[in-house]
Amino acid sequence: MAVVFLLYVVAEVAAVWAVSSAIGFFGTIGLLLAGAFLGSWLARREGGKAARAFMETARSGRSAHNEVTDGMLIGLGGLLIMLPGFVSDVVGLLLILPPTRGVFRRSWLRRIEKRARSAPNVRSPFQGNVIVVDSEVVEPDEPAKPKNHPVIEG
Repeated sequence: MAVVFLLYVVAEVAAVWAVSSAIGFFGTIGLLLAGAFLGSWLARREGGKAARAFMETARSGRSAHNEVTDGMLIGLGGLLIMLPGFVSDVVGLLLILPPTRGVFRRSWLRRIEKRARSAPNVRSPFQGNVIVVDSEVVEPDEPAKPKNHPVIEG
């Protein structure tokens, strides 16, 4: 994961350097700001569409896997667009636009299904464990009596 992050940072710096060399410093800053504003507007618009599609699917009683996945991809795309850099803007834009988002959604769902089929039956960490809580019931009529027992905090 650290190598992927390092490669991402190197790609972002190289992209900003290349664009800055081609159009200048202020042009690069302007392009980054315009990309952030345009991307956030597009993410908001597509996020609203995804929310309406989810509500419609939920009302009809059908499974909303695609709509939930679309919402997550749009959120991730919006986050990537808000990060400074051209590589993250392009990837975020690809996640937000409907045609390319469909490709990411199908790939993501296929991967999740594959992992679910290959995963062993995983028990919940709470199955079979018993948690005992020491407590006492205080009736509202009787006054509380102080007890001399240890109190565990934290």
